[in-house]
Amino acid sequence: MPSPLIVSASRAIPVPVEDAFERTLTTPLPQIFSRRYGVLPAVRETTGFTPPWGSATGQTRTVRTTDGGSMRETLLAIDRPRSFAYQLNGITGPMVVLAASVEGEWAFASVGTGTRVTWSWTVRGANAVGSLALPAFGRMWQGYARQALEELERVLLA
Repeated sequence: MPSPLIVSASRAIPVPVEDAFERTLTTPLPQIFSRRYGVLPAVRETTGFTPPWGSATGQTRTVRTTDGGSMRETLLAIDRPRSFAYQLNGITGPMVVLAASVEGEWAFASVGTGTRVTWSWTVRGANAVGSLALPAFGRMWQGYARQALEELERVLLA
């Protein structure tokens, strides 16, 4: 089986770690992932969960994207205020040919007068052919992550 793709992006945001953690965990995904980047779609909505999101590990919800795709998100770990991790699986739509599953993590660390927010993904290819496209996907993901971290900063500073 091919190796997974591991990608990560960070941004320093001038807010306390506790605020960055809680608000990142609980902000509706369409506010952070509001724009498409290359083949990566914007998030249209999340459904199938009882708010508040992030209240316990094991929570699941369905993430619906603007390209008609969807995926099931499961919250795997919460380490307040340092990190939270999740898994995306049951991927449908255009991404199904590329990724079988994704493990994601948001990490928060004090830096200067604020917080360094780091978002990471480990992408497991859907098959051997899809895995060949993962390096190009990783370059697109970097642009998507930059946009998402910019949007997150706007949310956190509002």
